Amino acid sequence: MKKILLAVATTSLLTLSGCQTAYYSAMESVGVHKRDILIDRVEEAKESQQESQEEFQSAYERLTSLINFDGGELQKVYDQLNDDYQASKQSAEDVSNKINAVEDVAEALFDEWEDELAQYSNAKLKRDSQKKLSATKRQFEQLLRSMRRSESKMEPVLTALNDNVLYLKHNLNAQAIAAIKGEFSSLKRDIQTLMSEMNKSIADSNQFIEQMNK
Repeated sequence: MKKILLAVATTSLLTLSGCQTAYYSAMESVGVHKRDILIDRVEEAKESQQESQEEFQSAYERLTSLINFDGGELQKVYDQLNDDYQASKQSAEDVSNKINAVEDVAEALFDEWEDELAQYSNAKLKRDSQKKLSATKRQFEQLLRSMRRSESKMEPVLTALNDNVLYLKHNLNAQAIAAIKGEFSSLKRDIQTLMSEMNKSIADSNQFIEQMNK
């Protein structure tokens, strides 16, 4: 992690340009290899999911308070709900970007690893490296499936939140609140499913990082 932070100044322009190949080459020139970058990005994706959990939970709690509204300034509660929805949407986009970044560097790492197998002259070492590559690929594929599953559960929640926010925007009264109560139990189930999948992905991320650091 420290090496990656030290290399930021050297590679910032390459990162911004989106030239990943040049970025990886620049990082390797300062001693940071794809394996290091993969571990770092998995950690970042995990942290992004944790932050996203908090945003979705906040939006759910705000909607709960709106549905159970018993007096006060309705517009203020709605504005807070809308802010929570926007934050949830942004956090979901960040999660997707982080997962894409994880997948990108993993593919680059595995391609490089595969190419380097041909450079071995020692058959025993080559077989051992091949076994480690295969095992790491399997572990990563499991992690990526877990990440993508949790990612896929965000969209139904965002869609439901968006529908509720839009409906309340133009119908901010007791009747409108009563109207969305019928959809609330479905949203609650979707959020519970999302939280469960994210917890699984976070646990898988921790396990993968632990394996990579051995």
